[in-house]
Amino acid sequence: MALSALLLATVACNEDSSSSSPNPFFEEWSTPFGMPPFDKIKTEHFIPAFEEGMKRENAEIESIIRNSEAPSFENTIVPYTESGQFISRISGAYGALTSSMMTDELKEVQQKLSPMLTRHNNAISMNDSLFARVKAVHDNMEGLDATQRRLTEKIYRSFVRSGADLSPDNKEQLKKINEQISELSLRFGNNLLKEMNRFYITVTDTSSLAGLPSDAIEAAATEARKRGHDGKWVFTLDKASMLPFLQYSPDAAKRKELYMGYINRCNGGGDTDNNEIVDSLVNLRLKRAKLLGYPDYASYVLENNMAGNTANVYELLNELWTPALKRAKKELAEMKAIKVAEGKGSRFDSWDWWYYAEKLRKAKYDLDENQIRPYFSIGAVQSGIFTVVGKLYGITFKEVKGAPVYNDECSVYEVFDKDGSHLGAIVLDMHPRSGKRVGAWCSSYRSQSYKDGIRVAPISTITCNFTRPTSEAPALLSIDEVETFFHEFGHAVHGLVSDVKYSGLKGTPRDFVELPSQIMENWATHPQVLKLYAKHYKNGEVIPDSLITKINNSSLFNKGFVITELVAAALLDMDYHTIRKNGDIDVLAFESAAMKKRGLIPEIEPRYRSTYFQHIFNGGYAAGYYGYIWSQLLDADAFAAFVETGDVFDRKTADKFRKLLEVGSSRDEAETYAIFRGHGPSKKPLKKRLGLE
Repeated sequence: MALSALLLATVACNEDSSSSSPNPFFEEWSTPFGMPPFDKIKTEHFIPAFEEGMKRENAEIESIIRNSEAPSFENTIVPYTESGQFISRISGAYGALTSSMMTDELKEVQQKLSPMLTRHNNAISMNDSLFARVKAVHDNMEGLDATQRRLTEKIYRSFVRSGADLSPDNKEQLKKINEQISELSLRFGNNLLKEMNRFYITVTDTSSLAGLPSDAIEAAATEARKRGHDGKWVFTLDKASMLPFLQYSPDAAKRKELYMGYINRCNGGGDTDNNEIVDSLVNLRLKRAKLLGYPDYASYVLENNMAGNTANVYELLNELWTPALKRAKKELAEMKAIKVAEGKGSRFDSWDWWYYAEKLRKAKYDLDENQIRPYFSIGAVQSGIFTVVGKLYGITFKEVKGAPVYNDECSVYEVFDKDGSHLGAIVLDMHPRSGKRVGAWCSSYRSQSYKDGIRVAPISTITCNFTRPTSEAPALLSIDEVETFFHEFGHAVHGLVSDVKYSGLKGTPRDFVELPSQIMENWATHPQVLKLYAKHYKNGEVIPDSLITKINNSSLFNKGFVITELVAAALLDMDYHTIRKNGDIDVLAFESAAMKKRGLIPEIEPRYRSTYFQHIFNGGYAAGYYGYIWSQLLDADAFAAFVETGDVFDRKTADKFRKLLEVGSSRDEAETYAIFRGHGPSKKPLKKRLGLE
């Protein structure tokens, strides 16, 4: 099923009689690049469109099954991978709106569609007749080339891992489990979104704002007016609002109020509490894994990943944990010394970390983030990313005005390859709003495919929650936001240069997919690159060498904290999904025990606590959050290949890396990496980068 490819051809008209307007999903789109016509799409259009999509996909599957010829790659595997394109056409727009423009009406649609789509997918993946044809091709792959064999093997394994080989009774059990998991995951995400929109702190005393950047203060005043608190300041749990307050406000009580609101999301009882959902999801996943013959859910997931098994994951995480925690304790001691010197005692709480870390940065490196933000306006950073991608791959960008978008803040760019041909398009949505989920992510309205031998260009999307512009200045990004922008653009480049013949070979495992994104972060603060794009928003002055030196001298600043909280979250994820016995889980007690046995200090919380760990309970990263760290191992080694040439824009190395990006999962990922690098990844570059050697 090519669930992410979109139809370019005209589709048959099948209007929904209950709708007050024509359903655009039943019409040809004459929009630029075939983008979804958001100006015409209404919430009421989705259910009838998905119903029609399921009907069409069922007919496509039935056509494969009823083929009187013996099963073959061309009459079974190929049409299977190309089925479901009508659903994919809808899904691009649906995913964008439900993640970035959620409304109560869309939530109702989600609740109706989720079980419908789960039942639909269950029926296909457990279809005996379809599986029999796939198995027949798999059992006789003589005459197929390497790519065709790879696709056939992947599809066969996908059916087996989806329950196609189970007994009828076990299939029914699995179907029910899948429906429950789908429903609970949806509730988890909606609870978190509701909590994010609901919680805020109100500041009434200007002394609490001392030291905050002026844009953060203005944004808080604007947020207060929106919420009916004129003359006050409101700070929310969006990181662009929260972090400046935690970093700069001298008001410890207010810092505590905001921080506790953040780490206790969906953990306070009431209608948004996620504790029972976490318990249920972990147990249901274990039941699913056992039905399919695995001892635990992590073993099921990792079978398809580069890591291969739980032992390899724990080995890497534990290898980083001890030196990272040691470094974090040293950072804590330095911050405590500052607090004591201020006459505020030696007690140090978790909501103090950002505040005193900022003081420590200024003391050790003479670097204040407020000094450098003016050089990182969002426009300058975007220009820098375009420049880096252009120098590496010859890719260029041109803004397209008038393309349909779901919000006026979105911008659209056509992407051209090095020969000037159309490569794809990209949509950028940069700032937080009500109805938008937290974090930053890259997705697509349409992924790359081939139709009748012609490449169908992708439409990628990048969605972030960055600092907003003010009346006095454009959006001025923090270093963390700059690196996030580069990171997500790496994902987008991966999708844009994709050149996979068969839709079933798109995508890569969780512990490989972050390589293209994380390697881009290396260019973000490289001295040579900073000179190209970091320019003062007022006068265009290039960032001075003195600031570049300070930025790079502070590259290991707070790294103990950053790596410790990241590894802690990955370990928590693994601990949940290596449980081998079903039973009630006291979520808070489990989380506490997981951290206590490893000696996590109370001043640091895991990057994500259980009740708001969206990556693993509503984001597809269950037993896969370690992938961010595994991919760091790959990206540090991969960037070393550029450094070794003496030119971080070395075109020969970039051409080789682009080949790695283009092939998707057409080859084993370890083989793909070794072809690029000439050997497997070394841990040495990562440890050096993290200061853990």
